[in-house]
Amino acid sequence: MLRHEFQPGKLVVGLFLAVAGVVYAGDAGGLWVTEWFAVIPLVVFGLLLAGVVAGVSGAIRRHRRAGRRSTADPGPDISG
Repeated sequence: MLRHEFQPGKLVVGLFLAVAGVVYAGDAGGLWVTEWFAVIPLVVFGLLLAGVVAGVSGAIRRHRRAGRRSTADPGPDISG
């Protein structure tokens, strides 16, 4: 099985969309009453949070790659 990079932004957005689905399923099942607009802030906040998490994750990933590259290849010696 091929391994892939962990992408926490997709995990966050998936969790928020699952919660939105549960909220609507509870309304459809008659467990509680949900206004039609109640899920919009939940989904928007989930998308914003996922974007922030993906940005931070990407920055960490780039920083680690740059650190690995600088220790593996010290570059030319220009000391004189």
